[in-house]
Amino acid sequence: MNFKRVVIKVGSALVAPDGKGCSGKYLLSIARFITECHKRDKEVILVSSGSVAAGRQLIHHGSPNPSIAAKQAMASVGQMQMMANWQRFFDTPCSQLLITHGDLKDRRRFINIKNTLRMLLENNILPVVNENDTVATDELKVGDNDNLAALVAMVSDADCLFILSDVDGVFDSDPRSNSDAKLFSEINTIDDALYQMAGGTSNKIATGGMKTKIQAAEKATEHGIETYILNGSNSAVFDKLLLGENPGTRFVAKQSALKAKKHWLKHTLKSHGSIVIDEGAINALLNKGASLLASGIVEISGDFIKGESVSITAHCDSRVLAKGISQYSSQDLVKIKGKNSNDFDTILGYCPSKEIIHRDDLVLMEKAE
Repeated sequence: MNFKRVVIKVGSALVAPDGKGCSGKYLLSIARFITECHKRDKEVILVSSGSVAAGRQLIHHGSPNPSIAAKQAMASVGQMQMMANWQRFFDTPCSQLLITHGDLKDRRRFINIKNTLRMLLENNILPVVNENDTVATDELKVGDNDNLAALVAMVSDADCLFILSDVDGVFDSDPRSNSDAKLFSEINTIDDALYQMAGGTSNKIATGGMKTKIQAAEKATEHGIETYILNGSNSAVFDKLLLGENPGTRFVAKQSALKAKKHWLKHTLKSHGSIVIDEGAINALLNKGASLLASGIVEISGDFIKGESVSITAHCDSRVLAKGISQYSSQDLVKIKGKNSNDFDTILGYCPSKEIIHRDDLVLMEKAE
């Protein structure tokens, strides 16, 4: 498994296996695997369920099916315990990111999440992501951390997604009731027949099930992200992963993550404006694989906001050289074009990014993908 950046989703059944609080029963082997990934210069983002389960025994709710308010209270107290439980397994710092579907749908917040994850990884900090259950409403909730993990994999430009639960993978029938059920080691196509085999969840502290895992796999593989459903309660799974073996079910990506993103940038996103650049910036983009800096910008056209796609045009002959996602609005760019990034704070009063368009969010129009 030749991945460079992986999102690992850990389910409630692993974080709080008895539903009475956080446990290290299964997390130690997961933490060891993450540590080994770091030693091999692989970047890891953790999406962890378990905050509701961790706080369940501390909130009196009087029902086997707690209300949204009760679950939010459980998450509020349980989130602290869950983070402390993860941190104790690592010598390096962990960080906490609580997000909602609304954060991922909003262009500005989407870019902010991307930038935060990028900065954390650059500083060798383990991001631990969870849905912000304490404030999310039904309209804002992603609904389960399987799908949240797929969205995080997409926003972070990961090339691999591991969905860890207490099941070995996808079977042709329910292995709990059929001892002859066969495990699918590889799935190339996600269709209605596969969804029909997937049920919900029998775990009262969980929100997902095999169906949501397949939904997550479908989202991720469409964006070029290899996805695996694995049994995180079996420590041997992680030994096999490190040996390059597939110990669960692999969902094959339709194309590489890089190619999928370049295609999305080039053909799907509509340009909302144009940034005209000088010869130095042209050379940096075309020949050095650099990000676009403000110092090379000579002109701005169009009206766009942070997070929208723009064209990058050559000042000398008006060629469209590239397309990318701008970290700044057109109004801000008019003020900082031609300036050094060290001056952004003085001019704008803030500096969310030294790059105007990061190289990871940029595709060249004149080179083959």
